Amino acid sequence: MYDIPLIQLGPVKAACISGDPEGAYVIFLHGYGANAFDLLPLYSYMDVPEGTNFIFPDGILEVPIMPGYNGKAWFPIDMEALQRAMVAGGSRELFERYPAGLAEAKEKIEEMIQTLNVPMDRIILGGFSQGSMLATEITLKAEKKPKGLVILSGTLLDETNWTQYAKQTPGYKFFQSHGRMDPVLGYPAAKRLETVLKDAGWVGELLAFPGGHEIPEIVLNGMNRYLRELFE
Repeated sequence: MYDIPLIQLGPVKAACISGDPEGAYVIFLHGYGANAFDLLPLYSYMDVPEGTNFIFPDGILEVPIMPGYNGKAWFPIDMEALQRAMVAGGSRELFERYPAGLAEAKEKIEEMIQTLNVPMDRIILGGFSQGSMLATEITLKAEKKPKGLVILSGTLLDETNWTQYAKQTPGYKFFQSHGRMDPVLGYPAAKRLETVLKDAGWVGELLAFPGGHEIPEIVLNGMNRYLRELFE
């Protein structure tokens, strides 16, 4: 555990690494069952300008992970269905679903961003797994887009609406990564998300790697190439 207190930012708490108040802000949302500290180590690997601020929000729901241990989440997941899919070697296809609780999570992160009083063009929004789904949902529907979007091991939700929103801002640059052997969120769905975004005119590539539900070094390197380009 990091010796960093959680700070209340509007309706959510977050672990923060403060930099220049006039600098860039990186906001990363953790996955299901993790917490604000799960992605915090990434800040020391990111190739961003000196003085960048880092914010790692804590999920708004408490969920049981194992006996005696709870984690955090952004919206509920049917864990039994997920486990059945994993046992069967399949993946959860959510293309036409809008998960219950996603709208509330979106609203709370948007309120948090408003509390920061930082223009969106100084914010990099991203996340891992469930957190990247939320980051994508926020970015797609934001009237003023964040400077960048990082989708780590995410998936496609609500395909019809996501497609329509993506078409409104052709040329938007994103970064996406996914393990080809991901047992939690299948690679084909990640590929389909990339297709939706690129067909809408967004600019980015899906960095596929030979692994599972994780963030390996090859992803860190690819993410840093993307971040450097954003700040050129």
